[in-house]
Amino acid sequence: MELQTENLKSSHFRKDFNCGHEILDNYLKKQVNQDIKKKLSVCFVIAEKEDEKNVVKGYYTLSNYGIPREMIPPEIEKKFPRAYKTIPTTLLGRLARDKDFNGKRAGEFLLLDALHKCHETSMQIASFAIIVDPIDDSAKSFYEKYGFKTLPDSKKMFLPMHTVNQLFQN
Repeated sequence: MELQTENLKSSHFRKDFNCGHEILDNYLKKQVNQDIKKKLSVCFVIAEKEDEKNVVKGYYTLSNYGIPREMIPPEIEKKFPRAYKTIPTTLLGRLARDKDFNGKRAGEFLLLDALHKCHETSMQIASFAIIVDPIDDSAKSFYEKYGFKTLPDSKKMFLPMHTVNQLFQN
């Protein structure tokens, strides 16, 4: 089966989604529709047909974001004009895959799909970096494996957009 993402729809079955983190499970089941309606985030899913249902097997959310320039590492921050108090970024707010969808590298696929969407969007709307806020040490290790660095004085991590753009240049 070839993995692909699509925007979350009301026809996607999410009731049984279980990634092992209640906060991520409940977000998909109870909160995500409100965030989409309020234009706070966009949700992309991997779904599989099971018993005539499109069952969600993984998801991630993206939204516009900004970080105070003080949060950026000093060696990068000094390159920004002083007028910028907040630096435009993209938030990869949540990323999760169902525990039963193991061994298919779905987490990696979801991350790369999100990075590709961020790359394409950054050609239209400026974004300095992609920001993540890992839920635990395992998630932190996952992001580190893909080049994300911890922001000073924060648990948040970032990947500069110029690094992402290099990934997807032809």
